[in-house]
Amino acid sequence: MSVMLTLILVVQMLSALAMIGLILIQHGKGADMGAAFGSGGSGSLFGATGSANFMSRTTAVLAAVFFVCTLLLAYFGKLAPTSSGSVLEGAAVTAPAPVNTSPAAQIPGNTPVAQPDNSVPPAPVK
Repeated sequence: MSVMLTLILVVQMLSALAMIGLILIQHGKGADMGAAFGSGGSGSLFGATGSANFMSRTTAVLAAVFFVCTLLLAYFGKLAPTSSGSVLEGAAVTAPAPVNTSPAAQIPGNTPVAQPDNSVPPAPVK
């Protein structure tokens, strides 16, 4: 299972890098329009609107491969048991000790004063 996940991850990385490269070397759609207004090189106002060329088709195929690899990695990641566990799973769910936040407790060197006992003693039994 680990070899398959590694292979899918490598294919995903290679397709991502190839897509980045292909997208960067393609010229934009607006480049033909700018050439039509004085620079020449374009046969019509909006350029050729025919079928997609080799680079745009290759980019679409690589995008599909990247998408499929992403879905497969998500699917296999959900199926795999988490033996190492998550950081949140290992966190202890205990309440912190109460902190005395009264103004008197925040003064350095101030010691708490014992509170007087205001309870009523029980009545004597006869």
